[in-house]
Amino acid sequence: MGLIALVFLVFLVVGLPVAFAIGMAGFTFFLTSDIMPVSIAVQKIATVSQSFPLLAVPFFVLAGHLMNESGISERLFRFSHVAVSWMSGGLAQVSIILSTLMGGVSGSAVADAAMQSRVVGPQMLKNGYGPGYSAAVIALSSLITATIPPSIGLILYGYVGQVSIGRLFLAGILPGLLMMTLLMVAAWIVARRRGYVSAEAEPPTVRALGAAAWDAKWALLFPVLLVISIRGGVFTPSEVGAFAVVYALLVGTLAHKAITFDRLKEGLDHALSDIGMIMLIILMSGMLGFAIIFLRVPQDVAGLLLSGLSNPVVVVAVILIGLFLAGLFIESTILVLLLTPILVPVVERAGVDPVHFGILMMTIVTLGSMTPPVGVAMYTVCSLMNVRLEDYVRESLPFFIAIFGVVLLLLLFPQISLFLPGVMFG
Repeated sequence: MGLIALVFLVFLVVGLPVAFAIGMAGFTFFLTSDIMPVSIAVQKIATVSQSFPLLAVPFFVLAGHLMNESGISERLFRFSHVAVSWMSGGLAQVSIILSTLMGGVSGSAVADAAMQSRVVGPQMLKNGYGPGYSAAVIALSSLITATIPPSIGLILYGYVGQVSIGRLFLAGILPGLLMMTLLMVAAWIVARRRGYVSAEAEPPTVRALGAAAWDAKWALLFPVLLVISIRGGVFTPSEVGAFAVVYALLVGTLAHKAITFDRLKEGLDHALSDIGMIMLIILMSGMLGFAIIFLRVPQDVAGLLLSGLSNPVVVVAVILIGLFLAGLFIESTILVLLLTPILVPVVERAGVDPVHFGILMMTIVTLGSMTPPVGVAMYTVCSLMNVRLEDYVRESLPFFIAIFGVVLLLLLFPQISLFLPGVMFG
């Protein structure tokens, strides 16, 4: 296993695309094995591609891009603006609310951060908000999409770890709302101290809020339909992904009349690029995942952790610290695909519900996208808004405190994430 890890890290450091670095590491196992022919490696790649549950990933990625082209983003922004722009740090609050709503549409933190950098970011800067503060709010609020369904990360975790995706979707709702609340509190505290207050700081009327909600009704309705359809047995998570694509097309063409041929082509282009990248990584990870299981790495890791630790909370806390450090250097999708087969058996042996652990794991590994040195969402926001990295890091501290507060609450009180799956599924 040491040789496999070394090959992966070396190719990663020299700049080889992540999918090929994983593939070369996987092939290393088969090339150096006396009992495993290389043909098995090819079979494992093909086997992964035949998975029906995995169809949820390309469907939801495509649906997210189509919804962005259908005018849903603009309507959600207007609704969020009416609802919370009157508060201290109003535009920051809009960004946080918008991330929560867009999480139910796009399922991608980086996509959400990039969209808000173009929509909300310029308005925040124009209204006198500090560049670092603006970038920090937009980047770190996108973390909410890690748990709010239909999170792409939760789909991958459920697929690789053989955990119910329907339960994961329900488990992510309350943690996502809790994170939204604490981030809004952090944004409000900083905004009050700096005087980021709207000149029209009056709560909206019921009529204005209702009108904005009605304008965004199709976007607001989608996450509700998603959860109800899965719980009611109408669709599996894979089938509801296909429904999401059809829903996006119908809303964009018939309801909003926003999807033209050019916008449809642009959405398909972006979706194909993202799907190709994600699926290639998944296929290569299937081969490496087989090697990890064959070498009994999960059992070895479980024995190492559980021999010295007996408290389930401590076991999960140690794992989360390791995941946070790994997330500083490795993209979240890679960590989920490579480490889920190792960690799920460990937490199950420790007596921890894998659904609960999945919410914690996705929150921590996705946080790496917002932190130096390789945070994709961080660099995306800072480059689009022309913000210095040091300003972003300095201003992000209150929001990191809020996020770690959420993680601590979830760690100590598992029922926050397990309540809804327990009520809906029993």
